[in-house]
Amino acid sequence: MAQEKWNEEGRIWEPDHGLLNEEQIAQCARADETETFQSPVPTQMVSNGEYMPVPQTKSQKRMEERIKELAESASKKLGISRRRFLAGSGGMAASFLAMNEVFGRFFNVDPIEMFEPEAYAQSGTPRDLFIFDDQLHLVRGTMDGPVGLRGLAQGPTSGGTSNEYNPKGLPDEHGKVWASWNPALVGLPNTRTNYQIVQFIKDVYLDSQINIGLLSNVTGSVLNVLGGSEPVPTNVRDARRGEMLTADQTVAARNFINEISGSTRMLAHGLLYVGKGNLDYIQEQTERNAPDSWKGYNISESAKVDNNPNSPLRQWRHDDENVAYPTFELIQKYYAKLKDKKPGFNNICVHKGLVPPQPADPEHGHPADLPKAAKDWPNLNFITYHACIRPLAFLYDSWQEVKSGKLRQGVPDISWTTEYAILVAPYKNTYAEIGTTWASSIVTFPTVAAHIMGQLMKFVGSDRIVFGSDSVWYGSPQWQIDAFWRFQIPEDLRKKYGYPELTVDAKRKILGLNSARLYGIKGVESGNLQQRFKPVPRDYEKRMTKELKTLMELPGFRADNLFRIKEKYAELGVEPSHTRHGWIRVKS
Repeated sequence: MAQEKWNEEGRIWEPDHGLLNEEQIAQCARADETETFQSPVPTQMVSNGEYMPVPQTKSQKRMEERIKELAESASKKLGISRRRFLAGSGGMAASFLAMNEVFGRFFNVDPIEMFEPEAYAQSGTPRDLFIFDDQLHLVRGTMDGPVGLRGLAQGPTSGGTSNEYNPKGLPDEHGKVWASWNPALVGLPNTRTNYQIVQFIKDVYLDSQINIGLLSNVTGSVLNVLGGSEPVPTNVRDARRGEMLTADQTVAARNFINEISGSTRMLAHGLLYVGKGNLDYIQEQTERNAPDSWKGYNISESAKVDNNPNSPLRQWRHDDENVAYPTFELIQKYYAKLKDKKPGFNNICVHKGLVPPQPADPEHGHPADLPKAAKDWPNLNFITYHACIRPLAFLYDSWQEVKSGKLRQGVPDISWTTEYAILVAPYKNTYAEIGTTWASSIVTFPTVAAHIMGQLMKFVGSDRIVFGSDSVWYGSPQWQIDAFWRFQIPEDLRKKYGYPELTVDAKRKILGLNSARLYGIKGVESGNLQQRFKPVPRDYEKRMTKELKTLMELPGFRADNLFRIKEKYAELGVEPSHTRHGWIRVKS
């Protein structure tokens, strides 16, 4: 039978156009009408009608009952209702405690936080924490954003019918095949404007604690690897048609944000097209754009090995003396001249891993090419993005590898990250970046997240790991920052595999201080960060010039009143209801 929903504008009930058939609907019920216990964290899958929800698992049921017990006890001690308790920070603390008890201790949370909001705030991400996000993205206006990646993070409310990064419907560590990574994204539209500069500035500089962000970009023909159908380009000019953000647009966004804030809030990557035939483009970018470091892709057809105008660009590897080395030599020569003004100019940032099934060779992201390059170029820093994790965003295979018992040098062998950490361990000019690898594991496979961080800490060390969120693909980076600050490697894993403890000092290094050192940002270990890094003004959109809008190719603008609405909402003191709107499974 056709279900109905309220049409506020017409004041009538109208059909709910979902994708569930009558047989499926008979097994479900409305979450907002049936879910009697509304916890801060959902305790079972909620569907928006586009897919059949999975019944509540035994572990989820145990978690729900434990939250109830904690909430009942704490609310009585505080002399308030259970509902009011769950609406505050105490309810969130109770949820973290219950998750730790059921799924394993992954989050730093103390029972006192259920009773004292100040204690909860003190255990949360400190206000004086310096954060450097070394992998941020936006797209130019003539391109659609990566709706698949946003859908992956947003969960079933993204408008998709399934998780395209999990086509086999395999369950994560919590028994879910498609869970929301970032709760703030649930129910929001998945549209191209999410990935453009106006929303980007709001997500990064108004809705997160990031002090400095590094705007990244993608060498154009990598899109072919991810499912595109463009012919292999023969030169940079043709390849640039496939770039989500050009080198000029990257630095224009950097310059605009720094200008309106009156401080250095953003750095920008240059596009790393390598090979003898691309040296003029490296030179052009250096002299015109003054990039702060370089971003490349082995997997991308971005290497021009000669000056033949008809020869195609091809994939490359770090240790190719005839292809990569001429580019490294040119960057090193420029660095000798520019290091006082651009201290991060010698940072070679390369995407490794996160690819569809590919051979285990360096051209497709395997780390075997890094040791020789790091040894041959000691004055360059090689920052491996995504820490070389092999699976494409959904880490089910990594989870199976952890459970298999197969070890490499005494730790679970996670393709290709474990091998990467061991290979680069002796080379002090190599660094592991955790963009997307962290986002894709912390919510879905927290045990994998613990092993990844444990292995990087054990082999590479806390001084050589840097934080990146790979946002705005996954919305504002704040949820990843908060999760990292509260995260810990369980003691049993540390004892069994010799993983170091993820201490407060280690977290501060990873979240910002290591990148500050790589990019020559001084004086951020202490002091007043709010004075040092001035805020981006809230009327930033009005300050965008016609020239900038044209360059960024943005299709129209609207005044953004969300900040004023949010302030008014906060003034009213409205408590969150935790109501979920959608279908939950009540029958098997």
